[in-house]
Parts: sequence; C-alpha cells; structure tokens
Amino acid sequence: MDRISFDRNYRPRLIRLSTTNLSDALDSLNARGAVIGIRPVFASRRIVGRAITIKIAATGAVRSSRHLGVEAIAEAEDGDIIAIDNRGDLNNNCWGEVLSCAAKVKGIQGVVVDGAVRDVDACQDMQFPVYARNVVPITARGRIVQEAFNCPIRLGNEEVRPGDIIIGDVNGIVIIRPEMLDEVIQIAESLMSREESMKADLLSGMDVLEMDRKYNYEHMLDSPRERS
Repeated sequence: MDRISFDRNYRPRLIRLSTTNLSDALDSLNARGAVIGIRPVFASRRIVGRAITIKIAATGAVRSSRHLGVEAIAEAEDGDIIAIDNRGDLNNNCWGEVLSCAAKVKGIQGVVVDGAVRDVDACQDMQFPVYARNVVPITARGRIVQEAFNCPIRLGNEEVRPGDIIIGDVNGIVIIRPEMLDEVIQIAESLMSREESMKADLLSGMDVLEMDRKYNYEHMLDSPRERS
C-alpha cells in the first residue's frame, strides 16, 4: 500500500482508535498483532504509520559500513515508523538523539524498538515519540550493528514486514497487515462505539449489572450471532 492511499483512506480512522480497540478487533478475527512490553518511554502522542524495519546483530556477527538506522531513515517516507528488532535486548542501546533528530526532520512518526534506547531526554525535548523496552546510557558502537533493513523482523512474538501498519499509544503496540486493515478498522470502530454507549449508560445512572445484560459485555468480541 502506497503512502498516499494509506494517508487518505486509513490514517484518519486509525488515529482515533486505541491499541486496545484494535487488539480486540484482531482477537475477534482470531488474528495476532498486539506486542507486549514495548511502550512509550515518555508521554507522547499516538503514532500511526507504515513500518520501515531494521534488524540488529552483535558486533562481529556481520560487517557494517554505516551507523545503524541511517539507511532506513534515508529510505523512509513522511509518516512512516521505524521498527527495530534487537531481540528484546535490555542492555544494548540501538537508538538515540541524533537518529531521532534525523527521523524527525524526515517526517517519520516515531521509532519502536524491541530492546533499549538512550538520550530519551533529548528525544522528549524534540517531541519525537520513542517506544522501547528499556533505557540505558551506553553507545551502540562496539556492541551491536545493523544486520539488515527493510526485511521481515520480529517485535516480541509478532512478525513485522516492511509496509505493515504499526499503531502505538500508552497501552503498547499493535501491528496490522495491510490486507486486513478494512476489516480490523470496521470492527474496532464498532467496538469503540459500543463502549462509548456503555459508558454513557453508566454515567446516566444505569446499574452495572443492567449494563452487562444489555450489552452482553462478556461476549463483545463474539460474532453477532454468538452474542444473541
């Protein structure tokens, strides 16, 4: 899916949906996509974009002629998200201040790291969203290198392909295949509307048990036939 089509048809709808709405929609389709344990390292806006992927390896495993991340940033388009697979490594940093500056200038939405980052104060100052598992002070140099970019990677237990859609907020990260977007968004919007109606009824004085009966709350993710 090209950037123009995504920005026109999907981004405005996705930006209104939380990762919890989208995760529930995926569950209702018996699909996977929610990533556990990667969250924003400071308070920042929700991010939505197509994935530009990076795979990290230990220094010595592969040779690298460029600093990790620079090729991915150079290839990214406005609104994309950098996704970095460092296998959940909590000790070795693979993103920092200068890369955030370069990404922000390019119009990149944010970075999602299955591992550790640094310079989060500077990233926060420039309002560039950073999602990761940990924060450390050390450099990547001499420790890790970029093995490849724009290749299939993993964030947690979920595969991420270049061009897959990433949504991130305070609750975490969700990955959606482009071919599933229409169905996932439609279900997520329906679930969000249903939850808003439930809250409205509660705020107007409806008893919680009555609300539970009215909306069949336990079975919200079932198909309409199963809910009835």
